[in-house]
Amino acid sequence: MSYCDWGKSSKLNREYHDCEWGVPVFDDRRHFEYITLELMQCGLSWDLIIKKRKILSKCFDGFDFEKIAAYSPADIDRILSTDGMIRSVKKTEAVINNAKRFIAVRDEFGSFSNFIWGFTGGKSIVYNKHPDGFIPACNALSEKISLELKKRGFKYTGAVTVYSYLQACGIINDHGKDCPCFDKIRLNFPTAEKRRSGEKHIGFYAYGKK
Repeated sequence: MSYCDWGKSSKLNREYHDCEWGVPVFDDRRHFEYITLELMQCGLSWDLIIKKRKILSKCFDGFDFEKIAAYSPADIDRILSTDGMIRSVKKTEAVINNAKRFIAVRDEFGSFSNFIWGFTGGKSIVYNKHPDGFIPACNALSEKISLELKKRGFKYTGAVTVYSYLQACGIINDHGKDCPCFDKIRLNFPTAEKRRSGEKHIGFYAYGKK
């Protein structure tokens, strides 16, 4: 048993874990989707977010950040009145704000993907002891990126939220060493092994312990 056992908790989680989570992402729309999903999760459970992913996609035009950046107050009302939607004005406004900031980064670096992968030299990071189940809530890398995003005007991008995003988009490979996805990603994408730095709130997940 390992950290990746969360992927067995439901059909949706299993599909997300096996096919998406930790696989390096280079498409800007997918990056924006993952950032948005982590933003919407703040204070909530991942199980809730994965169940509402289709509703979120419908509300936010398939996470098309160009369209979202042009949303009006009427769009906010539409989103908040959608059946089953997470009704948070602040989070909805943050998604719209982040779409505008996302475009600014894209315009500066050619793509948001270029910007975010620049922090690791284009390599997926495997941190010492993470494959053995020692997983933090955040680390020095997520702190650094969080500060940079906040400086650029992004909202709901604290170090913990950013760490989860980095796991999702494959910048950090946190699959357990007993998970087939770990080697599949490590062997098929540029990877760097690094020592842990600035980690906080470390949990031990191997062998069913935490």
